[in-house]
Amino acid sequence: MTTLLDFEKPIMEIQEKIEELKKISMESGMDLNKEIETFEQQAEDYKKDLYENLKPSQKLQIARHPERPNFLDYVNRICTDFLELHGDREGMDDRAIIGGLAKIDGRPVMIVGTMKGKSTKENLEYNFGMPQPQGYRKALRLFKHANKFKMPIVTLIDTPGAYPGISAEQTGQGIAIAVNLREMAKLEVPVIAIITGEGCSGGALGLAVANKVFMLEHAYYTVISPEGCASILWRDASRASDAAEALKITAHDLMKFGIVDGAVKEPLGGAHNDYDFVCNEMKNTIVQSIEELSNLSGKDLKQQRYEKFRKMGAFLE
Repeated sequence: MTTLLDFEKPIMEIQEKIEELKKISMESGMDLNKEIETFEQQAEDYKKDLYENLKPSQKLQIARHPERPNFLDYVNRICTDFLELHGDREGMDDRAIIGGLAKIDGRPVMIVGTMKGKSTKENLEYNFGMPQPQGYRKALRLFKHANKFKMPIVTLIDTPGAYPGISAEQTGQGIAIAVNLREMAKLEVPVIAIITGEGCSGGALGLAVANKVFMLEHAYYTVISPEGCASILWRDASRASDAAEALKITAHDLMKFGIVDGAVKEPLGGAHNDYDFVCNEMKNTIVQSIEELSNLSGKDLKQQRYEKFRKMGAFLE
């Protein structure tokens, strides 16, 4: 049983009625199949309508669901022969970013992503998915390795942002992300980025300068968290739902703006309900993108990436 979100409670109430009717039917011998079928259809219709018309604030809750797949969940289902590569070659191995060599449908790739835990112990190990400068330097080392050996790069991003602590500032958080942006723009291999949950600020962008940028259906991608935005604009973090609406953080909105190239379908209710389904959808998206981009030369890949990002935020008269 997955953890229920606030807006999903009516679904549970219908399910409880169904279970109660089944129990009464078994104990009394009464034929309640018609009533049970009615409630089951009602539950299914309600769920479809609910998830097809989610508000940005509700998608935000799904993107942050504690049981949502993390980086290694995706890697273990999408890839074979994964070999993790450690360290930034300056004495640090930031566990908030994990990456290494792998094969997807037999094709060698470099896969890198932010990592969250599912327990307090794991979240402490992975710093709640918030990378430090050493993590971005490790990622860049792996990007350059892939570029040298002509391997496509896949990044999976789920982060509330880069770590904002004093230690990160002391070791160059801002410049580490800036260098990643610059160097990713120069890569001469296909780069595919997928926002799998949270995609916040420069912490996400530091892994997302890609030829193709996708989002999972219920992920979000934004320059600042809705809570942070509400605190700045209204001095009230409780207005995060208003900020989520104004920021246009969903795949639907960002596709219209040309920020992302597409949405990867999730199972009904979110990725945490069916890991295999979402991984299969993600794998198909990655394979198709690599096949498409592999037809371009290194020079053309750089140019396509440059033009993609230059168009963002442009004013048309």
